Amino acid sequence: MPTDDYEIEDIKVLEGLQAVRKRPAMYIGSTDKKGLHHLVYEVVDNSIDEALSGYCTLIEVVLKQDGSVSVTDNGRGIPVEIHKKYDKPGVEIAMTMLHAGGKFDKTAYKVSGGLHGVGVSVVNALSKWLEVEVKRNKKKYYQRFEGGTPVGNLKEIGTADGTGTKVTFYPDTEIFEEIAFDYETLSKRLQELAFLNKGLTIRIENENDGRQEQFSYDGGIIQYVKYINKNKNCLFNEPIYIRGEKNGVDIEIAIQYTDGYTENIFTFVNNINTHEGGTHLSGFKAGITRVINDYGKRNVFKKDEILSGEDIREGLTAILSCKIPEPQFEGQTKTRLGNSELKGIVESLIYDKLSIFLEENPTISGVVLDKALRASRAREAARRARELTRRKGLIESSALPGKLADCSSKDATQSELYLVEGDSAGGSAKQGRDREFHAILPLRGKILNVEKSRLDKILENKEILAIISAMGTGIGDEFNIDKARYYKVIIMTDADVDGAHIRTLLLTFFFRYMRELIEAGFVYIAQPPLYKIVKGKQELYAYSEKEKNKIIQDIGKASIHRYKGLGEMNPPQLWETTMDPAHRILKRVTVEDAVAANLLFSILMGEDVEARREFIEQHAKEVMNLDI
Repeated sequence: MPTDDYEIEDIKVLEGLQAVRKRPAMYIGSTDKKGLHHLVYEVVDNSIDEALSGYCTLIEVVLKQDGSVSVTDNGRGIPVEIHKKYDKPGVEIAMTMLHAGGKFDKTAYKVSGGLHGVGVSVVNALSKWLEVEVKRNKKKYYQRFEGGTPVGNLKEIGTADGTGTKVTFYPDTEIFEEIAFDYETLSKRLQELAFLNKGLTIRIENENDGRQEQFSYDGGIIQYVKYINKNKNCLFNEPIYIRGEKNGVDIEIAIQYTDGYTENIFTFVNNINTHEGGTHLSGFKAGITRVINDYGKRNVFKKDEILSGEDIREGLTAILSCKIPEPQFEGQTKTRLGNSELKGIVESLIYDKLSIFLEENPTISGVVLDKALRASRAREAARRARELTRRKGLIESSALPGKLADCSSKDATQSELYLVEGDSAGGSAKQGRDREFHAILPLRGKILNVEKSRLDKILENKEILAIISAMGTGIGDEFNIDKARYYKVIIMTDADVDGAHIRTLLLTFFFRYMRELIEAGFVYIAQPPLYKIVKGKQELYAYSEKEKNKIIQDIGKASIHRYKGLGEMNPPQLWETTMDPAHRILKRVTVEDAVAANLLFSILMGEDVEARREFIEQHAKEVMNLDI
């Protein structure tokens, strides 16, 4: 247990709270649902920082019936004493001054996730009201804020057993587009935090519907890997666990192989998901490639035989979690680690520890090497196929797929690629499009399920090859988003079961092999109308049951046509309802939670039929438009 206490002198103030309410997106990214949930994460991060320092074992998040949220922990409690320099209690300083908190002084926090110290003060500024209760010095303290401003002074309201902090806030409706918190979204993040902080218990409760969950994992990231692989066939039962510390950096790694063909490596720094990787990921990849090649040379390989990193990572699931005193993130989004020293630290750790494991566990070593060698045999065929899709081969129009009706614009930022189900709908789309910026690629039948196929087989599929060739980015390790020929890729399929299946197959492909397109916000799903409602010469379109009922209520008796396929619409109708930028509805595909998305694609497109059946039964009532 750490001995350093968290005292009033530990709070450092870099600058006052300014302009947060005027420009909230600068601090929380956006004022939509993502930004709304970010408020909760910022408060929870403060409690997690207490856990990282060894003082907090329990965090409770409650969605209140009045729309507010409370976050309670059993940490040390925010200091309540008067700060000599600012003549205010520590609680008020932390709640009202930007860049204020103990995390700027490493005697209070060795490592911290909320690095900029803007968290709780920004939450306060963007809340209609916020209340904080602190248990400290065997007393309970309370202070209320409205719009970031204190309403009265901090006051003592009773005695207390133990220590801790409770923050309750109600988001400002003048700032956020909507203030309805999503239980599932919060639950997934809290579960992730519980995995990453072994022994920490996190509870969530929704007072509106009674749902509640508790997350606590004594196995930490070992259990995290098992959770990710729960619907996959693993090549060995227990994940390999590696831990080490060097220069104040604490590193945990858990790895396990499956019989699948894609790699799933999730990296975290101080509990922050570094989606874009960074130096720690580079060190991990270099280390595992070197150690397995060295083991193979000593035991299995023929002369001069060597495996590529791709071969070695095929079917790999890994969690890499680093706790760093002074992380350097590239960009405000904290998604890429830039500390140069981390590459060497991680690489040497995995090389040293995994070398010992492989020598001591020859059965597992043999399974891993066999998997990698089989991947290597398929690699050359895949590489030859990939050569056909590279950007340099797309300079001449003859390299583009023959059925692609390309747009005339050469400005990728203005160009859109429609992936259309079927030749009939593709024909209508070609006739109805705006040729300046709309490119149309009709897809015949259902593309290959990439979840069950190795890359060499994937690149033999004509429809997938056509998509890759049209995009110009390449795929996998050779993917380069700067070479994208279109900044919008729009999946346009029929509103029936087959259309939904094709859409899922396409999304699986993009997620597994072109995930950067999704992360960059390039992938969309078109929303064609479900109904055409005709009364006399009046034609109206409805995109949902609710919209249809509203139209019928407004205009009375009318003729209703339920669209089953895009091919039922003539070119002008398709343009008017689904393709015209002035009127169309597009849904942008996002990956808020890569782990959850990975699990979902494994369930829907993988081999485990029972898991898929359970998923369908669990979510059957959520279906909005059922085609029967």
